[in-house]
Amino acid sequence: MPRRSRSAPLDRLVGALANPTRRDILDALLEREQTVTELAARFDMARPSVSEHLASLRAGGLVDERTSGRHRYYSVTPGPLQELADWLTPYERFWRGRMRDLGTVLDQLEQDDHPHDDEGRR
Repeated sequence: MPRRSRSAPLDRLVGALANPTRRDILDALLEREQTVTELAARFDMARPSVSEHLASLRAGGLVDERTSGRHRYYSVTPGPLQELADWLTPYERFWRGRMRDLGTVLDQLEQDDHPHDDEGRR
C-alpha cells in the first residue's frame, strides 16, 4: 500500500479537528457566520489565539473567510466533512456489524438467564 503524504487534504482536515477548541469553534460557526472578535468573546480567548485556530481550520478546508469592510467573517465549509464521512464509511460498516453481533450475543445471554417457561405461568 502506498504511503500517504502528510500534506494530503484528509490529513490537514483530521489535524484541524484534533483540537477540541477548534471543534468548539466549528460548533459555534454552525449557528451563523462570525467574526474573530465575536468568537473571541464567546470563548473568552484573545483574538490572536482564535485567529490561529481559524487558520488551522482554513488549512483543513473547514471554514471559509469572507471580507466585508474591515471585518472578516468565518463560516463552516461542509465539503471536507463529507469527504471525512466518506472515508469513515467502510469503518462504520465494520463497527455496525460488530455491534449487531454483540447485540445478538447479549440477547442470547438474556434468554439463557430468563428462559420463557409458559407452562409455569398459569
